[in-house]
Amino acid sequence: MRNLLILLVGVLTLSSCSEYQKVFKGEDTAAKLDVANRMYDAGKYTKALRLYEQVIPKYRGKPEAEELQWRYANAYYELGDYLLSAYQLERYATSFPNGEHVETARFRAAKSHYEESPVYSLDQTETTKSIGQLQNFIDMYPESQYMDEANLLMGELRGKLERKAYEIAKNYHHREKYPVAIAALKQFLLDFPGSEYRDDAAFYQAESAYLYARKSVLDKQEERYVDAKNRFKSFQRKYTESEYTAQADKYITDINNRLDAVAGAK
Repeated sequence: MRNLLILLVGVLTLSSCSEYQKVFKGEDTAAKLDVANRMYDAGKYTKALRLYEQVIPKYRGKPEAEELQWRYANAYYELGDYLLSAYQLERYATSFPNGEHVETARFRAAKSHYEESPVYSLDQTETTKSIGQLQNFIDMYPESQYMDEANLLMGELRGKLERKAYEIAKNYHHREKYPVAIAALKQFLLDFPGSEYRDDAAFYQAESAYLYARKSVLDKQEERYVDAKNRFKSFQRKYTESEYTAQADKYITDINNRLDAVAGAK
């Protein structure tokens, strides 16, 4: 019985393959569409795509065009070919703005860009593009079934931009480009006031000011040490529970000693 079942499955598989090849190579457009739809419904998206590519031009302007274009675009999404799915889903939404699947198409186009978004350390063009599309989607469909997922994806993508901005600003500090670091860390705090890195950024900003003062000529040191001291005090007022609090105290003590030394040298 088991061998018979295996044989029957093999025969059906060969028959299906034979039918597909015959239709693929033939000229019967209606047959191609029928087999393409069956392949799509069975999750055989690669085979469906090959047939849809043949029949879509034949159905332009006809009632079947919208559903064909949707299935063609969505097949790329289901296959995980996100660059092509983004393009084709956007094309469907533009061509059929009142189409049956337009809400899903817009969401999946935005999500396709999300899927192409790389780790935070790489170029974030796709991240920015996805954020823009997701925001447009949220604005267009505030009651959408995809709203929770859209907001979740937005949060993750914004987190990447936040992390990248923080790492760039911090890197200026570690490379001893202190004036640039001070400006970059200030901008980061303005752009991401609720960031999980806000106390780190504020501390590195104050530390950059301190180290910049140490490297300065004598005539500039007093002014710059006072600026660094004020930054550390501001840091302590805003981030009372920070892990850097004790270190900030040490810096303030050191700055006071250096200010006394600068005053004695004048």
